[in-house]
Amino acid sequence: MDVTTDANAPWLIVGLGNPGPEYAMNRHNVGFMVADLLAERIGGRFKRAGRAQAQVVEGRIGPPGPGNHRVVLAKPMSYMNLSGGPVNALREFYKVPVAHVVAVHDELDIDYGVLRLKLGGGDNGHNGLKSMTKAFGAEYHRVRFGIGRPPGRMQVADFVLKDFSGAERKELDYFVDRAADAVECLVIDGLVRAQGTYNS
Repeated sequence: MDVTTDANAPWLIVGLGNPGPEYAMNRHNVGFMVADLLAERIGGRFKRAGRAQAQVVEGRIGPPGPGNHRVVLAKPMSYMNLSGGPVNALREFYKVPVAHVVAVHDELDIDYGVLRLKLGGGDNGHNGLKSMTKAFGAEYHRVRFGIGRPPGRMQVADFVLKDFSGAERKELDYFVDRAADAVECLVIDGLVRAQGTYNS
């Protein structure tokens, strides 16, 4: 498994979600929302990535000089449970080490809006992570965006594929903005600094 961390290697930041307007505001698509904001910040627009089943934006994050990092933002267009194939194709094309891959995804076991950053670990039943881990191993970074547990007896699959509630949407822009900040901090300053600042 490729776990090298060449400081000059690009970063591949993957927002996980499902393609199509019917899924756009689903809880499961918060990774896409963060990726869209990061693309806006670097002044890029998503476009189809050659043969890979994904949309990408290439750019740089950080101040001029040594703190500036080349990044590839990606949104797999394969549906969540098949994310690993497109992500691995991009990883190989851009020569990104596994440790420079960042998955931004929804997390059921964390309260709404709370962030947790980590390197490696299990998939906790998340099909996007499961597919990525199967494709190239588990030693990639995760920015976990809390969506909380489903209310009452609602099934998890129904909950994640529902839009954020009206109450949640009032704070959603703030939380997405904070998650994008956390991704930038991870790339520029490293995991420990980002965890200290954004893990709450």
